[in-house]
Amino acid sequence: MWGADALLESMYNEAMGRTKDRKVAMSAEERKGHLKQTLRQLIGEFESNDRHKPVLLEQEPCDGYIRERVELSAVPDVSFAAYVLIPEGNQGKPMPAAVAVHGHGYGSREIVGLRQDGSSDPDTTGIHQHFAVKLVRRGMVVIAPDVAGFGERRLAADLARNPDAPNSCHRLSTGLMMHGKTLAGLRAAETLKALDYVAERPEVQADRIGIMGFSGGGLISFLCAALDERIRAAVLAGYPNTFKDSIMAVQHCVCNYIPGMLNHAELPEWMGLISPRPLFLESGTHDRIFPAAGLEAAAHELREIYRRTGAEEKLRTDLFPGSHEISGRYSYDWLFDRLSS
Repeated sequence: MWGADALLESMYNEAMGRTKDRKVAMSAEERKGHLKQTLRQLIGEFESNDRHKPVLLEQEPCDGYIRERVELSAVPDVSFAAYVLIPEGNQGKPMPAAVAVHGHGYGSREIVGLRQDGSSDPDTTGIHQHFAVKLVRRGMVVIAPDVAGFGERRLAADLARNPDAPNSCHRLSTGLMMHGKTLAGLRAAETLKALDYVAERPEVQADRIGIMGFSGGGLISFLCAALDERIRAAVLAGYPNTFKDSIMAVQHCVCNYIPGMLNHAELPEWMGLISPRPLFLESGTHDRIFPAAGLEAAAHELREIYRRTGAEEKLRTDLFPGSHEISGRYSYDWLFDRLSS
């Protein structure tokens, strides 16, 4: 009685009731346009840094591909690095490309086959599975941006308190929310800048670019794919779910929360903004923070969204035996096939 359990349940039910009423009051296209506009407002828009020119930081030949590192900037006063993986032997023919977005960890090095210190990492058993390397080996140019708050992008204030601080998500999230913006919005803006950059590379077919993100990178990938139709196909791994079954039921990093989002729709409908473009949902049966039941509920609603747009065959789901980790057993080839056809 003294707790707020009933209040939270009531607020959720009321929000879902309002959502149902709005769906009836609008056409599907009107609803979709309204949600896209609302999403931009909720995550917060950032001033664009159009004056910054990309800088090549390093270039390294690897087994079957070239690994470059470039410096980019999306907003004034902030720059970031991104790895670019380019398959060898393409003979000058433009190729499909993928934006690869890591989750919590030590940054983009974790998905391009490197340890935190930049040395080679032959061990692929971590939760990220070096998935950017798996994609480039299938014949795609891959860009893997360093997500704000991880690895080399942790804040000086956090490192001063603890040199081993795992991330700067809390300080970044709360600081941005005090200005009416979100860390998800900043991360999406930077990821879209990486998309801008890779689309202009001579090795890339600009009309055949996809995105794949894991965990928090799945959140960023869904936001980018929902807001930018240059992204032709998306793989969301270790993230697709319902809000109620995931971030409202399990303690998560504050960077997953976007104030006001539930007042407009549950997560499956937000992800449905990607329709009718191809979408792959991947999650482990024993994922404790994005549970299987939530994935199945989200997939059920998304199938209906895709069915209404005549694109049911463009939605694919893989609930694989595993925990909170990348699988890729079907999604890597699926993404390449969608971008190549």
